[in-house]
Amino acid sequence: MADYEPNGELVAPTTDLDGQKAWCHVMYALHGISALGGVLGPATIVGSFLFGWPSIIAVIINYVTRGNVTGTWLESHWRWQLRTFWIAAAWALGAVVLFFTFIGIPFALLIIAVLGLWLLYRVIRGWLALLDKRTMPLPD
Repeated sequence: MADYEPNGELVAPTTDLDGQKAWCHVMYALHGISALGGVLGPATIVGSFLFGWPSIIAVIINYVTRGNVTGTWLESHWRWQLRTFWIAAAWALGAVVLFFTFIGIPFALLIIAVLGLWLLYRVIRGWLALLDKRTMPLPD
């Protein structure tokens, strides 16, 4: 199957993205392992995703290797993964702040539950798009 740029043009045959696609699969797998740890273990999905070693390693790999995919269709996956992690961290911090107020505890618990489902959705959607060699939507 051929590789395509975000604008729909065929990637030149000299562009070897197989190694970068492999790294992207590794990062999705690491995030997936962290999220699954939250589903199957005593931690929440959010806690496991943000503080689990697999996700932290995936974020480090992402930052170290993102220069290798600049200008390719894979760049959207790198950004998708980083945005997922940092948006989750921001919402989790907001939930923690709410948790420290008596009246905010139910809202904090709701945020954590919805955020956990959102994380699962983002990891699954991104990984499926990678398997289909599709880009991820990025904000303007």
